[in-house]
Amino acid sequence: MRQDVSFNAEGVTLRGWLYKPDSGTSACAAVVMAHGYSAVKEMYLDSYADAFCDAGFAVLVFDNRNFGASDGTPRYEIDPIQQVRDYRNAISFISSLDGIDKNRIGVWGSSYSGGHVLMLGAIDRRVKCVVSQVPFVSGKQLIDRAVRPDHLPALRATLDEDRMRRFSGEIPAMIPAVSEDPALPSAMPQSDAWEWFSVTAQSRAPAWKNEVTLRSIEMLMEYEPGCYVSAISPTPLLMVVAAADHVNPGDLQLGAFNRALEPKKLVVIPGGHFDAYAGPSFDVSSSAAVGWFKQHLSPTVS
Repeated sequence: MRQDVSFNAEGVTLRGWLYKPDSGTSACAAVVMAHGYSAVKEMYLDSYADAFCDAGFAVLVFDNRNFGASDGTPRYEIDPIQQVRDYRNAISFISSLDGIDKNRIGVWGSSYSGGHVLMLGAIDRRVKCVVSQVPFVSGKQLIDRAVRPDHLPALRATLDEDRMRRFSGEIPAMIPAVSEDPALPSAMPQSDAWEWFSVTAQSRAPAWKNEVTLRSIEMLMEYEPGCYVSAISPTPLLMVVAAADHVNPGDLQLGAFNRALEPKKLVVIPGGHFDAYAGPSFDVSSSAAVGWFKQHLSPTVS
């Protein structure tokens, strides 16, 4: 059963869906999940939540602040550290509900939120199990690969100019999240990002808007969730990596997995970054996550 819910996150109302299984009278384990860079919950998170709920877990799916059904300003700004805090607020919310075993909480994240759950698993010990799918690992390394060195000074100058305008009280500058023309500025210039967001938005999330604040790029450049990966242990970590991922390069993901301590498990799916959300790779990624949650969130696990 799915119902609309809302909860307070440090003064901002976040909204999402709560799934409750038909699990009898005993308190059940729960999974908390949110989407990646600029995406909203309608973009296939319901498919994962259905799989987790069918396996006996309660699931809280929420839109990140400033996006989708959630409140927050400036709209379309992505602050990764605040999004990690909002995961923690979501854990507090679901832990307060009747029928939830607060000692059996898992987290799932994909892409940008895949990075969030790496950090979250290291800093919040209420989390008993982590599933990180095609995760963002390092802002510096990603920018070093995505932006030519001779173009970096101009990018930094643009970010500095936007900071001064905001300091003067002007509204934040915006940039497209994706672009059909990879030569034009966008947050995710890869062609498969354009294809996935444009097709998925049209079919599943028509209210999605193709823009983020320019400051979101600056905060991405500063974000290093991979630095936390060795501190996740003893919390179990499953990492799902796409072999041909160009959005979050697969070798960076594999490097992060290698730095993680046990218990951990790696699942490699064919295809690129967005293939995990549908088709055969969805079956692999969702089944792996279900198995990991069952293994580590069962009633016998403390």
